[in-house]
Amino acid sequence: MLPLFLTLQSFLTATKRRLNREESGATAVEYGLLVGLIAVAIVAALVLLGPKLATLFTNVTAAIPAG
Repeated sequence: MLPLFLTLQSFLTATKRRLNREESGATAVEYGLLVGLIAVAIVAALVLLGPKLATLFTNVTAAIPAG
């Protein structure tokens, strides 16, 4: 019975190590995808809101009295 238990324990330990190793690679890929999507969202926001923000800052600058 003891050899069966040791075989099962070594199998589970090896499986756990393999899953942890594969999970870290998958996590890196997921982080890369998230960074890419965030960059796309930032660029899209700047393209859509850029002209409006430029106008806003121009109006604010013109409204501040020269001191």
